[in-house]
Amino acid sequence: MNFKTPAWLPGGHAQTIWPALFSRRHFGPVMAKVRERWATPDGDFIDVDMQKASCPARPMMVLFHGLEGSSASHYAMAFADWAAENDLNCALPHFRGCSGELNKAPRAYHSGDHQEIDWILKKLRLKHKKEGGQTLVAAGVSLGGNALMRWAGENGHMALHTADAIASICSPLDLTQSGKAIGQGLNRQIYTRMFLRSMKPRAMAKWAQYPGLFDAKKLLAARDLYEFDDVFTAPLHGFKNTDDYWTKASAKPFMKNIQMPALALNAQNDPFVPVHSLPQQQDVSTAVTLWHPRHGGHVGFAQGAWPGHVRGLPDVVGGWLIDAARKTGSPKSVM
Repeated sequence: MNFKTPAWLPGGHAQTIWPALFSRRHFGPVMAKVRERWATPDGDFIDVDMQKASCPARPMMVLFHGLEGSSASHYAMAFADWAAENDLNCALPHFRGCSGELNKAPRAYHSGDHQEIDWILKKLRLKHKKEGGQTLVAAGVSLGGNALMRWAGENGHMALHTADAIASICSPLDLTQSGKAIGQGLNRQIYTRMFLRSMKPRAMAKWAQYPGLFDAKKLLAARDLYEFDDVFTAPLHGFKNTDDYWTKASAKPFMKNIQMPALALNAQNDPFVPVHSLPQQQDVSTAVTLWHPRHGGHVGFAQGAWPGHVRGLPDVVGGWLIDAARKTGSPKSVM
């Protein structure tokens, strides 16, 4: 598989930044979504934006967003548009604190949050079954994709009781290598600064909820994601430090355990997912399909004439997921 990148958009940085800011997200009208608030087992909440198909029994597409993303992210809008065009139900869960309202618990979200993925998918599967649905597929973008693959590796063949096929998109499946890459050179000046601009205020809002939860001075002084994770993400979620977090949360070491149809899509020119860190066939089970197109950037994959569109990504990934679900023999309701 190879995405045809427009000649007017050369290079991994341009293919990352331009689509996120300017490229067209949808072909049809933006469909109405209903936000559901779910109480979590630990007394917190998450918000899930639901977009309905013509019939509740139609297949369901679930999309987990990336770091600091939401249902308003360019890729989320594109996947919702694809779901509407193909008459699929669509669920867009928000990781804690990402829906526009600060969550209640002294925690946030992280790249290896497979327990949260498990709880969300099981709840959606049960909801879908009660409405007569049989097919549920899921994709995760960047951080969300690593957590989704980590979930599939953790659960082995049992994961097939919850979802029929999954995909990770531009995910840092080796968090250590990606963490190093985003903290260096031009990546540090562009992407690290961008992420910290929203991550620091959100963390400090959590500190205001729970004074003394972490060292606020160290957090405000953090210059990269390594230092931020060392102060905030790792200790709040049970890891010793950043190295322990990045090692244990990475999906790549668990991908040999995956027993469900799974697609891992990573562009070779992704600015902060180094090509040498990508899993190869010997690193994964036979259930995993690896796509490493030469171009696309990080969750870019713009296509068409200027200013381009980002609908090619859900067309390809969504089509793969539905086809994979059909091949499992599971549901007759697959389109």
